[in-house]
Amino acid sequence: MAEPAPVLLETHGALAVVTLNRPDRLNAFNEVQHRALKGIIDSLDSNHDCRAVILTGAGRGFCAGQDLSDRVQPEGGAAPDLGYTLETFYNPLIRTIRGLQKPVIAAVNGVAAGAGANLALACDIVLAAKSAKFIQAFSKIGLIPDSGGTWMLPRLIGEARAKALTMLAIPVPAEEAERIGLIYRAVEDATLMDEAMKLGARLAEAPTLGLAETKALIQKAFTQGLEAQLDDERDAQRRLGRSGDYAEGVRAFMEKREARFEGR
Repeated sequence: MAEPAPVLLETHGALAVVTLNRPDRLNAFNEVQHRALKGIIDSLDSNHDCRAVILTGAGRGFCAGQDLSDRVQPEGGAAPDLGYTLETFYNPLIRTIRGLQKPVIAAVNGVAAGAGANLALACDIVLAAKSAKFIQAFSKIGLIPDSGGTWMLPRLIGEARAKALTMLAIPVPAEEAERIGLIYRAVEDATLMDEAMKLGARLAEAPTLGLAETKALIQKAFTQGLEAQLDDERDAQRRLGRSGDYAEGVRAFMEKREARFEGR
């Protein structure tokens, strides 16, 4: 019997739903799943018909991070090159999600641990089932938070909380994650995918170019001063002012109707 696909892709009009599909391993990453997910995200990046993405997990977990069964070091064996793993798999994936020219929603349906937590946080909007937990588990095995964790966490929740949650590997329940600003919203378990689909459909009908510029500018704001940010806002607004979506938005406003954006 053929192995099930490690990542699933469904399309609902302009909305793509990507599901990590190793539920027996809490969707922990091995190389096969890495390559499958990166390939799908790359294909969506270049697909103009796709205007929003939902990322979720099959079964009872979102993603438990790295599959450590691939990392067991035999007595006297050579240590794994974890830098190679990051440079080859995790870092390109995080860069692609952060650079995707369309919004990405993480629908966190269960535990999000280690790199799995930071994969979720790399997305633009994070919804989580109330039973979900976010765990920076790296210190339990002598590592640092990777996959952008040391960059994202202090920006989301401040240095003090970031240090405590990572050094102590404290699990953060979804409702607490919402309260401290780690995620956008915690919702009832039974309604998670309905809420994610509604939000995704709304974003898929929105002015895609404007959302992409907004995403890029907000991410850039952490690394540059106000003067540079003002210049970038000017340049982005100039580009958007020449778009079909802006023209349609103004017409719809004047005609008191809903705009019909095409992402152009």
